[in-house]
Amino acid sequence: MQISEHFTMNEFCASDTAKRLRIVNLPDKEAAESLVYLVRNLLEPLRLAYGKPLYVNSGYRCPPLNKAVGGVPSSQHLKGEAADISCDDPAVLLSRLQETGLMFDQAILYPTFLHLSLRRDNNRQKIIIKKR
Repeated sequence: MQISEHFTMNEFCASDTAKRLRIVNLPDKEAAESLVYLVRNLLEPLRLAYGKPLYVNSGYRCPPLNKAVGGVPSSQHLKGEAADISCDDPAVLLSRLQETGLMFDQAILYPTFLHLSLRRDNNRQKIIIKKR
């Protein structure tokens, strides 16, 4: 299912870990709706502002997959509210996010990717920099 010009539902559900462990990683209706909201209100506008490809490292995670990858029990990935995005320069992507004024819940910068989340309400606009 094509969510936006640059993103499909499949890339938010794809997982090498899920394949290896034979975990069916499909969102329920509510998580799928949250993914669509995340893409259309944050990721696609950010992709357009950045002007370069963004790649989904991790999107939706069902509970068994979240546990298998060491995700926290309260992970927004479980709700379809978060994605880990890689690109040629995650720090520049974070800067572009700040310049755009787009609403987000959390932006966590890791050395090789940017974790982005968006809730339907009560977004914190929280930025965290992880050195490793």
